[in-house]
Amino acid sequence: MTEQLIHLDQELFYLLNGQWQHPWLDALAPLWRDRRFWIPLYVALASWAVWKFRQRGLYWLLALGLTIAVSDTLSSRVIKPLIARARPCRVPELQADLHLLVHCGSGYSFTSSHAANHFAVAAFVFATAGLWHRRTRWLWWLWAASIAYAQVYVGVHYPGDVLAGALLGGFTGWGLARGYNSSRQIRIFFPGRR
Repeated sequence: MTEQLIHLDQELFYLLNGQWQHPWLDALAPLWRDRRFWIPLYVALASWAVWKFRQRGLYWLLALGLTIAVSDTLSSRVIKPLIARARPCRVPELQADLHLLVHCGSGYSFTSSHAANHFAVAAFVFATAGLWHRRTRWLWWLWAASIAYAQVYVGVHYPGDVLAGALLGGFTGWGLARGYNSSRQIRIFFPGRR
């Protein structure tokens, strides 16, 4: 069973990284997965939280930061060393067909910390601040999924890595959001108000 899953993961990697290439994605994907590219979004989100909610907005930002820290620690410091799966860009048998668009990285592959952290943010924002913007809060999931896809597209992760990272981050973000929302003193969501 494990061998079949690994084989399926590699086949999906060949499809997403090797066959579904396009010049505009070659230009966009390396930027899209770069956290510096998203600094304007992060600044806008932090500014909105402080402007709209004042001190509660600061607590919300601290809770969001804690969510990212927990997700990143679980992925990078617990799961990756435990599984110790080599990145596809470090597997000699894959080099001939690899479409590598960024530096490979020195760490392990499973789970994708990019996917874990972005899905943690998406889940946390969806379940907290998203309650103020119900119609557009689904865009956070699309945003996180597109960044996870970019990790495979540029050649540094297998699809299984980003799927596991997405699940890890999603559950982490959702769990911490539930804890945050349970505190009436700091939460930004007030039932019955918009």
